[in-house]
Amino acid sequence: MRANSAHYREIFLNDLPLMDVRAPVEYTKGAFPHTVNLPLMNDIERQKVGTCYKQHGQDAAIELGHQLVRGQVKAERIEAWAAFARANPDGYLYCFRGGLRSQITQQWLKDEAGIEYPRVIGGYKALRNFLIDTTEAAVAECDFVIVGGLTGTGKTEVLAQLDNAVDLERHANHRGSSFGKHATPQPGQIDFENLLAIDLLKKRAAGMQQFVVEDESRLIGICSLPLPLHHGMQQYPLVWLEDSVEGRVERILGDYVIDLSAEFIALHGEEQGFVAFAERLQQSLKNIVKRLGGERYQRLAAIMDEALAEQQRSGAVDLHRGWIEGLLGEYYDPMYAYQRESKAARIEFSGDQQAVVEYLRQRAVNRQ
Repeated sequence: MRANSAHYREIFLNDLPLMDVRAPVEYTKGAFPHTVNLPLMNDIERQKVGTCYKQHGQDAAIELGHQLVRGQVKAERIEAWAAFARANPDGYLYCFRGGLRSQITQQWLKDEAGIEYPRVIGGYKALRNFLIDTTEAAVAECDFVIVGGLTGTGKTEVLAQLDNAVDLERHANHRGSSFGKHATPQPGQIDFENLLAIDLLKKRAAGMQQFVVEDESRLIGICSLPLPLHHGMQQYPLVWLEDSVEGRVERILGDYVIDLSAEFIALHGEEQGFVAFAERLQQSLKNIVKRLGGERYQRLAAIMDEALAEQQRSGAVDLHRGWIEGLLGEYYDPMYAYQRESKAARIEFSGDQQAVVEYLRQRAVNRQ
């Protein structure tokens, strides 16, 4: 049998498959990539055992657990674990602290299915703490540079061309602005932090010590940047990306109209998908009504409604440029111009996309 493991770094670097035997309610609060939830107890069973533990102690709780998980229920759960173990001979199982639940799972697998399968020592808590420490260590020990720029300049496109980029918006499944929601939901906070930490771990293992991130506020949709990184981003050097208004309008049209409508249609079908897309776009504008002011909001909303009606009727998206141009000129650009002024002392380079990518690549070489 392979030994139980406390080599958390190797587990994450190698994307080893993990079987999470915690209850579903625990799993949904936070887990790891390449993980499958195959619980020892479901939520109701766990609650009953937990209450019993508080009132009568561990022995009584264990006895109740055996009563609740027996017969056909037990056989089905063991078969699911056995199927996972056979399909993933290099994996591990874990519970919250690597204690009783994972040990019972191991014992039942061995006794009932003849399979010896290792567990993660310390369980979920140890894995999670390792990833928190990973992010904190990267922030403390590595060099970071931020790509800033007006809305629609293509900061994400710059990141996509750099090996040492850490794409915070990709991990958060959100584009970062008021209009940044995708058709699919964002990860939970813990899942977002775990994805970020694993990305940093793998890049550092590949020898990278300098990272490029996009300029973000504390929140990317509902996902909050880890506090050490957020604090660092208030002082890291900036590279400022520039583009024409026309280029920015076309990029926003592609991201927030063409691509987003395609996401919704792929999920929900042509008719329902378009309706859901239109509602999302209208709600995104409504979300900033207080900052826009009533008159400006009404004017831009009318242009958007007309553009959506034409898109639904003919498929043409040209009219969307009207509200995009208005939003850039009257809302985003003045806001970003103020931010640029406040960060001017930290800007070490500015230029178009090609120039910025070349500068950042050379910067990484110079600092190796």
